[in-house]
Amino acid sequence: MALKATIFKLDLTIADIDRNHYASYSRMIARHPSENDARMMVRLLAFMLYADDELAFGKGLSTDEEPDLWLKDLTGAVDLWIVVGQPDERWLRKASGRAERVIVFSYGGRGAEMWWEQNRSTLEKLPRLTVFRLSLESTQALASLADRAMTLQCTIQDGELMITGAGDVVRIEPVVLLNTDKNSN
Repeated sequence: MALKATIFKLDLTIADIDRNHYASYSRMIARHPSENDARMMVRLLAFMLYADDELAFGKGLSTDEEPDLWLKDLTGAVDLWIVVGQPDERWLRKASGRAERVIVFSYGGRGAEMWWEQNRSTLEKLPRLTVFRLSLESTQALASLADRAMTLQCTIQDGELMITGAGDVVRIEPVVLLNTDKNSN
């Protein structure tokens, strides 16, 4: 019998001072059986940084054809393709051909560092690609906020996120490893 996704309910308030974006979101997030809290919460962090009413969670781990999050325009063209983890550079090349912008949120300590060193020279050639790295400590702190019914507040200023939930405060400053997107914000 196949394992089913675990559903998390989220009420999120975002004050993104950098983008002048202030909004509240209610979402259901499905955590794939092979996904841990850290990965799910990194997906949520990506949502916070690029929040938009049309930004949607993809099937992620369930399919290779969709990103973890994406934003499509009214014609169905992909404006933003967001992936979490250490994707294969061939997969990123394909994504950069399908989307206006591709964003990677790499995390996981030494594994993330090795992935970056192995793929850096190839990734630097891809247009419209941004790669962020999150520290192991940041991801662990973020994972501690995971709860089946989450109420989170996020303030973003100068690229730093302050996420509050269940009485805990987590500060995260994603490190930009690469930005070949000349039109990025």
